[in-house]
Amino acid sequence: MVKQGEIDKEEFKKVMALMRSYNRQGAAHRHGLRTGFKVGQSVENGGVVEYFFGNDGNEPLHFDKFTSFLKELHEEIIRLEFSHYDVKSTNTIPAKDFALSMVASADMNHISKLLDRADTLENDPYLKHLRITFEEFKAFADLRRRLESLTMAIFAYGQVNGLLTKQDLKRAAQHVCGVELTDRVVDIIFHVFDMNNDGHLSSEEFLRALQRREADIHQPAARGGPMGWLNPKNRSSLLQMLR
Repeated sequence: MVKQGEIDKEEFKKVMALMRSYNRQGAAHRHGLRTGFKVGQSVENGGVVEYFFGNDGNEPLHFDKFTSFLKELHEEIIRLEFSHYDVKSTNTIPAKDFALSMVASADMNHISKLLDRADTLENDPYLKHLRITFEEFKAFADLRRRLESLTMAIFAYGQVNGLLTKQDLKRAAQHVCGVELTDRVVDIIFHVFDMNNDGHLSSEEFLRALQRREADIHQPAARGGPMGWLNPKNRSSLLQMLR
């Protein structure tokens, strides 16, 4: 019998099918089949499923194990992205490359002007020599994942006219999102997103740039993303949806 905070293999397969239906890429594989290079078996019987449920598929998946797996996976993805820019393996990347990584998350309708702003970093005598560590890179990635909390924080810490100072942004990130941004990171953020060069950041401009390029990629926030499906508090409502 599956206990609270656990999920069995069959429930997991149903959850994966449901999650695939929420985005365009997943909908193309709604039957759970992989294609290409003579591979046609179900993704639901792949190595990750065996890792979660054991060789015989009878071990229950614990919520803590799943959240730990996702956390490690997220960090590995961030490290791979960082390594893409860290071509000399110095564990630091140039300010311009960090700016380009931020712009990569921008709305496609505004990406051109933001790329131009990133290019002008090399004209700044201070910023062009800055280098960002992996820890700083990861902190910003963590902040990007907390977009909903960040939005609320910006409205709370921003000035009445919706503009943010550097200290406003640092306080909002730390006090509400639990993410500490260094002065170097904040200086680069403001160079890219302070389009008027007036020392203030437009909240709409900044938050829009952090949104995903395609709205149909994100998972329903009400259930806390993939981890929310295994949370014991959501278990009963999940099973009702699957029946």
